[in-house]
Amino acid sequence: MTRSSGIVAVFVPFILVGLVAAWRFALHAIHGLALKRLFLNQGMHVVDIGCGPGRLAVRIAREVGLTGEVVGLDVDPKALRMAEKYANTVGLKNIRFVLAGAGEGTLDQSRFDRAVLVAVLGEIANRHAAMIEIFQSLKRGGLISVTEVALDPHRQSGDEVRRLAKTTGFVEQACFGGRLVFTINFVKPMNDCGPHTIGHGGGVLVP
Repeated sequence: MTRSSGIVAVFVPFILVGLVAAWRFALHAIHGLALKRLFLNQGMHVVDIGCGPGRLAVRIAREVGLTGEVVGLDVDPKALRMAEKYANTVGLKNIRFVLAGAGEGTLDQSRFDRAVLVAVLGEIANRHAAMIEIFQSLKRGGLISVTEVALDPHRQSGDEVRRLAKTTGFVEQACFGGRLVFTINFVKPMNDCGPHTIGHGGGVLVP
């Protein structure tokens, strides 16, 4: 081994640790944005689609309180075991995790006030079926919040998110962010006469 290759070998682990730490910090920040854009209240019922190891789901559970409920949905059993362990570690009792994919008919109808998807829509094989199930699982006036991240290889464009949501029957309520990270909120109409908005807005159109 040459001296230069030896130096590289020494520093590679530190570089990897730094990258992992940077990614966790960025993910925490993205989750913070998504959380803020959900406009949660105590007692709400929320489903986190593609919850992974439960970092966002736990933060949501804290926001909705003991009278609320969070359901984390994911297809990865290892991630769900991590999520359950994390929720138990922090002592939360208002959260549960389900091994299933969106679009498989697992969610109860008209149960949730909010549905959240963060950098996960593009990983769902049948996105149309997933959106239909989420639509049916939301109460009338309920909100679905879709966040997409530029560095995600499965990122969906704003136009594609809108197409999927509006085809399903959702009505766009607000858009936040820009090209790097954007969130689009849609609501399930209160009735067939027209859309229902929940009083929050702003943001910009995302290409």
